[in-house]
Amino acid sequence: MRKSIIFIYGIVSYLIALVAQIWFILYLGEWEFMPVTVNGHQTVSLISALSINFALVLLFGLQHSIMARPSFKRYLTQIIPQASERSTYVLFSGLALGLICLYWQPLNGYLWQVENETGKALLTAGYLFGWLFSLFSTFIINHFELFGLQQIYLNFINKPEPAVTFQEKLFYRLVRHPIQLGVLIGIWLTPSMSYSHMMLSVTLSIYIFIGLWLEEKDLLAAWGTTYQEYQRRVRMILPFPK
Repeated sequence: MRKSIIFIYGIVSYLIALVAQIWFILYLGEWEFMPVTVNGHQTVSLISALSINFALVLLFGLQHSIMARPSFKRYLTQIIPQASERSTYVLFSGLALGLICLYWQPLNGYLWQVENETGKALLTAGYLFGWLFSLFSTFIINHFELFGLQQIYLNFINKPEPAVTFQEKLFYRLVRHPIQLGVLIGIWLTPSMSYSHMMLSVTLSIYIFIGLWLEEKDLLAAWGTTYQEYQRRVRMILPFPK
């Protein structure tokens, strides 16, 4: 595959994932300019809605977990260039997230609805903080490598990828997975928690912790005693001292 094609493919994959993530964040909020949000009106039977929603999260979780495993990456790079492996993961992640926004089935009813304006403002601020916290955390560990842009750029200019080093910076000194912590904050803090929103938050939270369990195994295999020591000192999600 020509380097220019790999580069364009990586940029397009990144943009698709970026649009899907922004769409998902707005989809979870009660923003007046959004034509459809997670807090919609139920249009199918309860069993159908639950089945469709579970299938969407399962698809999202399987895509993330399977494509993130080292064994799958080795297999994939026998088919596509190494430089485009991460971009492919990013592309399919964006598509899986977009499917949730497109086909999620609303459920009638609310667990809570905060009417107090101060309460609304605080919960909305927490929701926005969670997503910004998650985004900022990606830049701490190299946002461009995480989303495949560094790989396609270095391939384009014919330079090798730098060696990966284990570092503890900023939020990563408080929790081992601040990106996922931000996502959890973002999906749970809301002035209007519909049953539809709650199902999405619960199922995504379950996936996040399953995904973290798998990721921790990969990190231990990659970094050995270095990561064991990091685990001993720093909590996985909650930023409380051990």
